[in-house]
Amino acid sequence: MASIDRAALIAYLDQYLDSRGKDYGPNGLQVEGKEEIRKIVTGVSSCQELFVRAREARADAVLVHHGLFWEGMPRTLTGFQYRRVAELIRGEMSLIAYHLPLDRHAEVGNNAVACREIGLADLVPFGLHEGLPIGCKGRFPEPIPAEELVERCRRVYDQEPLAFLEGPDTVSTLGIISGGAQSELYDAIADGLDAYITGEASEWVMNVAREAGIHYLAAGHYATERLGIRALGEHLRERFGIEAEFIDVPNPV
Repeated sequence: MASIDRAALIAYLDQYLDSRGKDYGPNGLQVEGKEEIRKIVTGVSSCQELFVRAREARADAVLVHHGLFWEGMPRTLTGFQYRRVAELIRGEMSLIAYHLPLDRHAEVGNNAVACREIGLADLVPFGLHEGLPIGCKGRFPEPIPAEELVERCRRVYDQEPLAFLEGPDTVSTLGIISGGAQSELYDAIADGLDAYITGEASEWVMNVAREAGIHYLAAGHYATERLGIRALGEHLRERFGIEAEFIDVPNPV
């Protein structure tokens, strides 16, 4: 079975994902485990269930989109945070996390993968955060009915979207930013897009979408961020020959 040195893997991921730029927490290695990595488990969010299942699967490292440490959190390892870290230490597993770099990546990013699977062409970056794009937008080769967009969204994310169908009858252009990117609806409006997909919806979204004449689909924060981390694990398996397993801990939000 192939393996890779932990430091070499982190260096590769830092470069491949381009981990520069401001984020809401640290990207890269968050908890140190074994130096030699033969098996990596990927998952969306750091939680005790994911870490227990990764340990039971004999993983050497866990690679996630949502890490353990975020701005504004307590800096002490007590309570649930202690129990999470304890599982990692018990299994001698490293925890590796990439947040916004995994949203914006042009190959394995949450939004680029979704755009391709939904059927968009002519993809370009969309939506800026601290000067760097985090989303993706494109054009359908042939316009599709709004109801077809809902069906494709349902199929790609495997979850029923909350849909405010307030735009044109047929959809030509679409922007996607995974997670909690409600405010970027204004970017979609400014860009003249027919539709916008993100993970969540705030109370004000419906009226803005209606008055601006744009379709808004909220497909779930978790659901919209499964695609990238799973694709990244597959990339690492192909690139280095290590074992990679995606573990789903479903979250309806």
